[in-house]
Amino acid sequence: MANVQQTRALAQQPITQVLAKMQTSQKGLSSSDAQKRLAKYGPNKISKNAKKSQLKVFLKNFTSLMAILLWVGGVIAIIAGMPELGIAIWAVNVINGIFSYWQEHTAQKATDSLMKMLPSYVRVYRDQKLVQINVENLVPGDVFVLQAGDAISADAMLLEANSLQVDQSALTGESVPESKQVQYAPGEGEFAEANLLYAGTSVGAGTGVAVALATGMDTEFGKIASLTQTQEQADSPLTQELNQLTRQLSILAIIIGLAFFLLAVSVVHYPWAKAFIFALGMIVAFIPEGLLPTVTLSLAQGVTRMAKKHALVKELNSVETLGETTVICSDKTGTLTQNQMTVNHIWLPFREFLVTGKGYLANGDIKFRGHPVELKQQPELQRFLEVATLDNDTRIEPPQKEGEKPKLLGTPTEAAMIVMAQKAGVLADNVEKQYPRLKELTFDSERKRMSTINRLPDGSVRICVKGSLGDTLNCCSQIMDHDGIRSITAQDLQRAQKAESDYAKAGLRTLAVAYRDVAAQDVPTDLSSWDISAVEQNLILLGQAAMADPARPEIFAAVKKCHDANIRIIMVTGDSPVVARSIAAQIKIVSNPNVRVITGTQLKTMSTQDLKAAFKEELIFARVAPEQKYKIVSTLQDMGEIVASTGDGVNDAPALKKANIGVAMGVTGTDVAKDAADMILTDDNFASIVAAIEEGRTVYNNIQKFLTYILNSNVAEAIPSVLFLLSKGAIPLPLTVMQILTIDLGTDMLPALGLGAESAEPGIMKLPPRSRQAHLLTKNVLWRAFGWYGLIGSVVSTAGYFFVNHTFGWPQVPLAASGEPYIEATTMTLAAVVFCQMANVLNCRTQNASVWNLGVFSNHKINIGIFAEFLILIVLMYVPLLQNVFQTGPLNAEEWLFLICIPIPVFFLEEFRKKLVRHYKSATSL
Repeated sequence: MANVQQTRALAQQPITQVLAKMQTSQKGLSSSDAQKRLAKYGPNKISKNAKKSQLKVFLKNFTSLMAILLWVGGVIAIIAGMPELGIAIWAVNVINGIFSYWQEHTAQKATDSLMKMLPSYVRVYRDQKLVQINVENLVPGDVFVLQAGDAISADAMLLEANSLQVDQSALTGESVPESKQVQYAPGEGEFAEANLLYAGTSVGAGTGVAVALATGMDTEFGKIASLTQTQEQADSPLTQELNQLTRQLSILAIIIGLAFFLLAVSVVHYPWAKAFIFALGMIVAFIPEGLLPTVTLSLAQGVTRMAKKHALVKELNSVETLGETTVICSDKTGTLTQNQMTVNHIWLPFREFLVTGKGYLANGDIKFRGHPVELKQQPELQRFLEVATLDNDTRIEPPQKEGEKPKLLGTPTEAAMIVMAQKAGVLADNVEKQYPRLKELTFDSERKRMSTINRLPDGSVRICVKGSLGDTLNCCSQIMDHDGIRSITAQDLQRAQKAESDYAKAGLRTLAVAYRDVAAQDVPTDLSSWDISAVEQNLILLGQAAMADPARPEIFAAVKKCHDANIRIIMVTGDSPVVARSIAAQIKIVSNPNVRVITGTQLKTMSTQDLKAAFKEELIFARVAPEQKYKIVSTLQDMGEIVASTGDGVNDAPALKKANIGVAMGVTGTDVAKDAADMILTDDNFASIVAAIEEGRTVYNNIQKFLTYILNSNVAEAIPSVLFLLSKGAIPLPLTVMQILTIDLGTDMLPALGLGAESAEPGIMKLPPRSRQAHLLTKNVLWRAFGWYGLIGSVVSTAGYFFVNHTFGWPQVPLAASGEPYIEATTMTLAAVVFCQMANVLNCRTQNASVWNLGVFSNHKINIGIFAEFLILIVLMYVPLLQNVFQTGPLNAEEWLFLICIPIPVFFLEEFRKKLVRHYKSATSL
């Protein structure tokens, strides 16, 4: 069996020697020999990393730093004699862990259903008979048969080839199929050997017979897959940030708890045990128990919204990483373009026609100077279209159902020619019936032409030729223009070559079309005796078709959105430099149409420092090899960039794995690419990446909004305890530990979850990407939470506490530390905090924009959350069993009136502050 290094060496040897080395023959292996080889080399499949134990995956959701802190907090609460508190904290951890696991498990199931494996069956010669076997049973030495549409299941060498063209874009990124032949030729670039086939590619046209040289992980496909599997998955930025935030809040909570403990012992003279419980209440107040559930739900909602926008995220934390993206390394074919080669210009001598309409459906027209063309008035154009259709092996099956794409049976280039003719009403089936094919001279890489011989109604034959302009012109002695057929001149050659050059500069590929009619008496009786040199001579040049893979219509808006958001797009393609530069300029990825193009050959010799220097300017990459994509991504990461890398082929997998966000194509992507990626596009569309980035930014903003919201209630929970300490106990605790937990895990939770569903704030994609040094807990978040929202909530809740005590005779009567007055006062404090939070959750929906612009009640989840926290408060106040647990009681009408009046001024006060901020920013920007 040949390994991947030996495959190319084998390809240069005679077929008889190769068959001898592989211990096989033209008629393949025997069943017994194949069985022995299968046992020796293993099944023909790509091995994947062993799936993680589902138990480990499940337990991972309960062992984050925040989760561990909550486990410890629950233990402390139970030890301190508050089992209800401990159980409640643990319940939060359990619910969050199960929810996280379920979300990721659901995403993984959806991903698995998208995976496209190697072909299920292959036709091989076994025991000198052609049989169909499972692809996994294919072994080195097997001789197998290929036809158009087949996927290639092993690295192999051709034994027979008939007009064989192979789509190798999964390995090379090159959108034009490679012509294959039995004779060895090195070709240009990677995987270009004329007589070698590679696993993971597919047959575009023609037929062939090949001998398998390498299978499974020994193929080039397997080699790249193994590179992918060696990459370690690092923690996402959000995981790192949450760990950092947990440490910050834990340290803050412990410091505050310790300070309150010491003050309770020294100032209020509490017993140590009682002081510890008091301090624990402060720790509980400053630990955001609802952070994990809210972050998880926010990410899960982001995943759901992305799925609706054709982006399937495999892990929840990847959502937020998208929001940090600073660079997108994007493939070209199928991602930025439609992956549908389309003829848009027809050049005939002295005349050029514009072909309108896009795609493989004949929904366009051919125009001259802006006006539709009548073929009867354009005989040279009709001849051009008929010859291009006859000299063609590709067919297009129309969609069977509405919404489906047409099925391409052949190569994209030939399909473009067929569609071009269809748009003018020249249908392949009709032309072939009128001029039946007698013989085909297949395309090969040396002469770069394909010819067919077709019978005309009068018994003569028409030789139809298409190929590269230079190679076709060498066979032409005449030219057909609007005046008829005449001898070709030097000026004709110059015009044709200039047209080809102009098309190339515009990123278009050209295909020349020529023909010759031969009288019946001059046609050999035995067409097999008519060799290529005799057929392809004295041709009449008809013209050339200029074609391109058009940009996706939505790509222009997506690129502009990236530029507005300071996200750099770098094209990394296996296509030619000319085409890459043209497309990049056309869709405005780059501002300079003469942007620097670095080819794979140049990249090989570039040092890391030279590459980093090159990245400081606009550039694109063309003709790159698999390991070079990896080098590009890793160099950008070394420069501090957050990189999203797209791809669909095996060659993209290492870069997808290395990137901060690997984005695979769901329609055309290989199994290896999807397995390596963090996100899969179900429509293969670059615009879906941009939508996902916007969603990622929104998710991060929503987490910050949630953080602001839950922290501001902590101040309102802590200030009453500060009053207790400062008064040396003269002011009894306005809130109990269980009431504090009620706010954090009960009334605050549902409205906070609604913030996770908030839509993008206006202008979010006009801001630069967030710095890696930026944190969730910013100065702005702290100021708004503690210095503004928290201060307002503290004033209101403290006022509520003293308002109730005033109805019981305070200040003439001392503040009660127990009994009905105390229960009613603490209930009022609790209710005042909750009613403040009803306004604050609306305030937190935006950072600076007015909530009125969004619609005050447009977020239905927040509306439901507000209603739910009101119901929770009612239940706690009026259900006897819960009254005993939470030390609450009913309020009278006067006290309810006080509560109802809280949200409106709190809401409008914040709207006024936001207006001042907007005015200040507007004034300073002038």
